[in-house]
Amino acid sequence: MRKFGLIGYPLGHSFSKKYFTEKFIREKIDDCMYENYPMKSLDRFPELISGNPDLCGLNVTIPHKTKILQYIDVPEPAIQDIGAVNVLKIKRTGNTVRIYGYNSDVTGITESIKS
Repeated sequence: MRKFGLIGYPLGHSFSKKYFTEKFIREKIDDCMYENYPMKSLDRFPELISGNPDLCGLNVTIPHKTKILQYIDVPEPAIQDIGAVNVLKIKRTGNTVRIYGYNSDVTGITESIKS
């Protein structure tokens, strides 16, 4: 089963788990699950990645949007200017793990102002 989730702290305010769980059910996507991973610090981030081989992607919220940059292997170009990441894609090839970083706010803003 493919896993997705949210890292940050605190996560009690987040609607992401409910949203994605309902979306997967509604769209009959039965090979995916979404979990919250509350983390006060990113010290356990490598353990989260290595201990969850089915983890494919994460949303990132406060307070980790800038500090997560140290774990990004492949940043989208906009991240250099913005200095913050809110979406991670985790790609595994054999024993190699690569983490791609994105900022979906850029896409959202750009798309919303197009004529």
